[in-house]
Formats: sequence, structure tokens, C-alpha cells
Amino acid sequence: MPLHLIALAAAAFGIGTSEFVIMGLLPNVAQDLQVSIDIAGLLITGYAMGVVIGAPIMAIITARLPRKATLIGLASTFVVGNLLCALAPNYGLLMAARVFTAFCHGAFFGLGAVVAADLVARNQRASAIALMFTGLTLANVLGVPLGTALGQVAGWRSTFWVVSGIGLLAVAALAAWLPARIPMQPGNILREFKVLRDARVVWPLAASVLASAALFCVLTYIAPLLREVTRVSERGVTGVLLLFGVALTVGSTLGGKLGDRNLEVSLRRIFIGLLLVFLALSQAIHALAPMLVMTFIWGVLGFAVVPLLQTLIVDQAADAPNLASTLNQGAFNLGNAGGAWLGSVALGHGLPLTDLPWMSAGITAAVLLLTLWGTRYYGRDAGATLAGQQAGALTPSRSDA
Repeated sequence: MPLHLIALAAAAFGIGTSEFVIMGLLPNVAQDLQVSIDIAGLLITGYAMGVVIGAPIMAIITARLPRKATLIGLASTFVVGNLLCALAPNYGLLMAARVFTAFCHGAFFGLGAVVAADLVARNQRASAIALMFTGLTLANVLGVPLGTALGQVAGWRSTFWVVSGIGLLAVAALAAWLPARIPMQPGNILREFKVLRDARVVWPLAASVLASAALFCVLTYIAPLLREVTRVSERGVTGVLLLFGVALTVGSTLGGKLGDRNLEVSLRRIFIGLLLVFLALSQAIHALAPMLVMTFIWGVLGFAVVPLLQTLIVDQAADAPNLASTLNQGAFNLGNAGGAWLGSVALGHGLPLTDLPWMSAGITAAVLLLTLWGTRYYGRDAGATLAGQQAGALTPSRSDA
């Protein structure tokens, strides 16, 4: 793996760990800061909304700035934000620190993917982007379970101290291994926002929001659900999170392969599978063995849809793929925020934790209907766009010749 990709992957690992580790530490944070579980769950909503708001703002601010300096600046913002999380004396300041940290998230992944692709040969661009996002996958496999275990033993603040250290290493790697001058593509970022008027782009964005909301309505409260309903120990929660992380890795690979075969059919089938999984999960959560089985299947299907939607929106937004990719990161995080908020409202109104899978099933039914509509009315255009791009990739240009 080229050194610049290692640097980008290291930063992705730290950012991903910081975003998701709070789910495993939710009971610890709630107890230490003396707030209820549903209020503590809003820390995930706050982070996600920070990504949603920050992604377009940072895309505009950094559009004409040098790429290396921008990536280092975004990674440094992440470090400062996590230090503030570790030092936050109360819930309000912790929430503010989480939102501050989130502002770098969408812009870093959007710009990082472009830089990763631009620094390799033309026929290695997709592999370079995948290697960068390996850091995010490893965050779910290793960062979240290990961070949860550390927080349970040494206190939740210790996890944020360690994540800050990872961020500092990533900043140093970016400074050392990224080229001093990285090519910049000319363009007008504000003009590219006109892509949002195209229904072919809007419906995949909406699908990303709903798919992520269904995931996080349950995932946000996975720790208290496992401990209070499934009767899993604190160490057992770490093990389940590790299993879920492995499932996400499998799902990401599976989604990429299915998308290469038939993107639209794969989307419909995965959403049908997720609907059945959430219905089964509502019954499986009462016993450990079926809970483990359904958690793994849930993780595989839940993350298999991510590369499919990301590919779909980039294909549809041919005039502004970089902006569309960044906005889709915001869409996923808007869903994160919405799912965590819906779960918080439900729990705050007295609904039991066991009702959360039913809520996710309802959201999944909605995104399935949206996908059936979108692929029916815009599927032919999507297929034509993808076919044209594949044909172009197989036909050498004059400059290549």
C-alpha cells in the first residue's frame, strides 16, 4: 500500500472510531454525566448533524485551498475535537465538542477519496479509494470494540485520549507522506449544487438517509439493549460489537461485488432482506444465540447497501461526482442523526428498548418502496449512465493511445 494511502487510512480509522465508539460507551457516559440513556443517545445525533451541516460548508470553504494543507487541517480539527471530548466536564460541552469534531468528517472523506484516486494510475483509482476506506472498516472491526473495552475499564474519557493520539499520528503521516503539490481539478463548487435539482440524484440521497436511519435507530442503543434485554455482560457487549464490525466488513465487500453484477436488483433484494432481519431481530433479542446470528446478518446487509448507494449517486451525478459523493456522506449522517433521535424520542416517551427493531422495520419498508419507485422510473437512465461509463473505460482515449 502506498504511503499516502496509509496516511489517509490512518486518519479514516481515527475518525470512524471517534464517531461510532460512543455507542458502546453510552451507559458509561450517561452514568458519569448523570443523564438518561435517551439523552445520552443524542450525542450520536449531534455528531451526525455536525457532519450534515459541516460537509457542504467545508466543501465550499476548502474548494480552492491546497489539498495537502486542507487534509492536514481537517485531521487537526479532528484531534482538537477529541481532546475537547476527553476534557468535557458536562453533557453540554461534550455535545459541543462532538459537533465541532464532526465538521471535518464529510469534507475529509470526500476530499480524501479524490486525492487517493488522483495520486495513482487511472486503472487503480477504485482500488485506491477502497484502500483509504479500509481505515473506516477497521474502525468498526477493531477501533470500536477495543475503544469500548478501554472505556469500560479506564473510563470513557480514556478512549477519547487514545483516539486523539491516533489522530496526531495520522496528521504526522499526512504531513510526511502526502506530496507537497496535489493536482486540483478546476470547477465552481457553488455551480455544482444545481445537481440537487435532478430527481435521479435526489432519490438515492433520500434512500441513504432512510437506510442509515433504520440502522441507527437500533444501533445507537445496542449497548443498553444487549445488557438489559439480552442480558449480556459488559465484556459480552464488546464481543458483539466486534462481531458486528466483522459483519460490516463482509457487507462492504459483498455490496461492491453485487453492485458490479446488477446494482438496482441488488438494492431491492438487500432492502427486502433488511426488512425481514429487523422483524426477526425483534424476537431474537431475548436470547443470546439467535441475537448473535441476527446481529451478524444485520451487519452484513446493513453495510452492503452503502457502496451500492454511493456508486448509484456518483453514476447519476456525472456533472458533479465529487460534490455528490460528499453530500451522500452528509445524507448517511443525516440518517444517523434521525435514527438516533427517533430512538431517543421513543424511549423518552416510555417505549421499551424491544420496540426499536419494529421502528427500524417501518423505516426499511419506506426505503424499499422508495427504491422500487426510483429504480422503476430512473433505473433505465442509471443503467445507461453506468453502461456508458463502462464502455468509456474499455475504449482508450486519444491521449491514452
